[in-house]
Amino acid sequence: MRKKIVAGNWKMNKTFAEAENLLFDIADQLSTSRPSDVQVIVCPPSIYLELASDIALQNDFLSGAQNMSQYDFGAYTGEISAEMIKSAGVKYVILGHSERRTYFGENDEIIALKVKKALSTDITPIYCCGEVLSEREENRYFDVVSEQITTAICHLPEDEIRKVIIAYEPVWAIGTGKTASPQQAQEMHAFIRNLLKSKYGNEVAEDISILYGGSCNPGNAAELFAQPDVDGGLIGGASLKAEDFVKIVNSFNK
Repeated sequence: MRKKIVAGNWKMNKTFAEAENLLFDIADQLSTSRPSDVQVIVCPPSIYLELASDIALQNDFLSGAQNMSQYDFGAYTGEISAEMIKSAGVKYVILGHSERRTYFGENDEIIALKVKKALSTDITPIYCCGEVLSEREENRYFDVVSEQITTAICHLPEDEIRKVIIAYEPVWAIGTGKTASPQQAQEMHAFIRNLLKSKYGNEVAEDISILYGGSCNPGNAAELFAQPDVDGGLIGGASLKAEDFVKIVNSFNK
């Protein structure tokens, strides 16, 4: 049975003191109000990974990184490796986010290498896919997402694909205040699950959690999460406020 998951992507935000306060605020609010069957993951900037891992471990949530290198070690200034992430106690890593694709030139061939490296290091990838506005308007969104998934993760054997979390993020809805309607989200999530079924079969596809990302907030999370193929959210801006983030976690109760 697939997991319900809410993951917070802090992006490039918060000083050390602010990050520490936010982590403790999240922990405090989760301790008083939280569905027992929802997995909560917090993904701060890499400089705070050890801090996040320590606080998460003591408070029944998990930590994740926002990116990692496809290389093991070496002369790659500014990069962090899977082993570095693992040594900080981190269990998850976001890979393929649209901002990595747009601003840093990552493509699905590079992301495929990162996914494979994460899995070989026992780190769970949260693989992001999604279309830009022009691709949505030109009715090419299914083709775009199919190509992304096929190239980046469908090379994996069955035992490894089961470990991947997929996050569908319509790029036109990230940080814009626009949100895919629950029907649009469900349509794409069902498409992704059927794509997985065609490659791996029904049992595997039904085990994989598919999250929605793209201006998900306390006001729309419950309706989005109520869709049959939406298993939670990858939360951006709303994860920077403990109250909003925990409200999203609690949306599964509604």
